Amino acid sequence: MSPFRSSTGLPDHIAAGLCYFFPFLGGIIFLALEKRSRFVLFHALQSLIAFGTLMAAHMLSGFIPLIGPLVAVLLSLCTLAVWLLMLYHALGGKWYKLPWAGELAERQLRQL
Repeated sequence: MSPFRSSTGLPDHIAAGLCYFFPFLGGIIFLALEKRSRFVLFHALQSLIAFGTLMAAHMLSGFIPLIGPLVAVLLSLCTLAVWLLMLYHALGGKWYKLPWAGELAERQLRQL
């Protein structure tokens, strides 16, 4: 666990966990509020990218005839698994990177 606090006054691991606890919206809020902690900023960016992509894919699955509902169910299960995994790692204070979204978030974080 990190003894550091984010600029919001919360411990780093709690602020990072909140980025995932409220998918997508938590990322937006902490991206706007956080000024100091790169750990929180990384998790906010990763939450935005991962859950934004999953939301878009879920919406697009509605346009697929016949197998669209099956794709939507699979995406929902995938979203739940990613949500639980990222909550676990963020609250544990770990810099866990998702395969695609984590790389993008890390690249964006270098530019901040």
